[in-house]
Amino acid sequence: MKILVACEESQAVTKEFRKLGHEASSGDTEPCSGGHPEWHFQYDVVELLKDSWDMIIAFPPCTFLSNAGACRLYPTKGNIDPVRYQKGLKAKDFFMLFYNHPCEKVVIENPVSSKVFKMPQHTQEIQPYEHGHPWSKKTRLWVRGVKPLEPSNIVENTGPFVPSGTGRKDKTKYGAAKRAGGDSKNRSKTFIGIAKAMAEQWGGNITNTLIS
Repeated sequence: MKILVACEESQAVTKEFRKLGHEASSGDTEPCSGGHPEWHFQYDVVELLKDSWDMIIAFPPCTFLSNAGACRLYPTKGNIDPVRYQKGLKAKDFFMLFYNHPCEKVVIENPVSSKVFKMPQHTQEIQPYEHGHPWSKKTRLWVRGVKPLEPSNIVENTGPFVPSGTGRKDKTKYGAAKRAGGDSKNRSKTFIGIAKAMAEQWGGNITNTLIS
C-alpha cells in the first residue's frame, strides 16, 4: 500500500510499515529524526493530502486541543482564554482535514481533548501497556476502513508515561522526565510497540525485506 504517515518526524510508524514491504512515507514540516530522509516529505502536510493514498495515518498537533492543557485554556474558573481557544479551533480544523479526507482508510491519533472543542466521537482508546510498554498514556484513535487496533502484548502498568505533580522528576517512576520544554518531542513520539501493531494489523507482511 501507498501510505502517508502525516505529522510524523520520528518515522516510528513509517519504518514499521516499510519493514513489511509497504510504500510508507512520513510527512512533517520538520526534518525527520528516524534516519530515513528518503522516505520523508518535509513540507506542508496539507499539500500531501492532495495526492492519492491507500491509507493515511495522522498524528495532528494536539497542544491546544488536549485536556492536559485545560489549566491554560481556563486560567481562572469559568473563564476561557480567547487566544488559546482560537488556537484550539484552528487545531481542530486541521484535525478535520484528515477526518473528512476521501481516502478509504484513515486513522487519526490524538490524546483526550477538552470538551469545549466538541471533537468527533473517537473509535477507541489505547494504552502503551497494551503493546509491550509498562506505562499508561491514554490515546484516542479515530479509524475508518480498518479494524480497531487490538492489544498486541499486554504488560503490567507501572505508572504514567507523562508525569504530573511534585514527583514528575523521578525517572524511576515515570517514562518521561519532564512535562514542558524540550521534552515535548519525547512525550509525543509513538511507542514502538504501538507502531509495530499498527503495521502488522493494518498492513500485514508483504515482503521479507528488513529495514534497520
